[in-house]
Amino acid sequence: MLRTVNRVLIGVVGLVLVVLGGSVLAVGLGAPAPSWWIHDGRHDVLLSDAERTRWRDAGWWWPVVIAVLAVLLLLVLWWLTAVLRRRRLAEVLVDTGDGAGALLRGRALQTVLAREAAELDGVAHAHVHLTGRRTAPETRVRLQLEPHVDPGTALHQLTTEALAHARNSAGLASLPAEVRLRAVKHGAERVS
Repeated sequence: MLRTVNRVLIGVVGLVLVVLGGSVLAVGLGAPAPSWWIHDGRHDVLLSDAERTRWRDAGWWWPVVIAVLAVLLLLVLWWLTAVLRRRRLAEVLVDTGDGAGALLRGRALQTVLAREAAELDGVAHAHVHLTGRRTAPETRVRLQLEPHVDPGTALHQLTTEALAHARNSAGLASLPAEVRLRAVKHGAERVS
């Protein structure tokens, strides 16, 4: 979801900046001002004295300005912490026995682990996030289970099959995992 929010936010901000900046540049270079443009020509100022002092005496002005700025600040801080918190492990160091080691892409290990977890009996969808250090990776696994599946059985299959295969194939001594299980929402069945 954060990837979609980032793309939409960056796209909207970029579009607004390109339209406004292009308009300011075009009017400043002598092009006729568009009909929606708030200024008349290239020698017009962006904010006149009347526009800057228009709402100064209104009692509601400063609380509204402060509230809008506070909401914007909170949204920017939320976005910034969400982006900084999303650290994925880029690579895992695999011990090859010769002392040099090999690097395994973290995204590849995530993808394989997610596919193998999704193929388990009763798992509708699996999402894997690899964190930690490259010498000691950790995983966060989210499983969406079908309604008929026992969560204990699904967890046992995940640890003995998918996680064990990932740990053994990467040559890791351990692969700690945080697993979150959720049931798939389904509609009521029709009885006739």
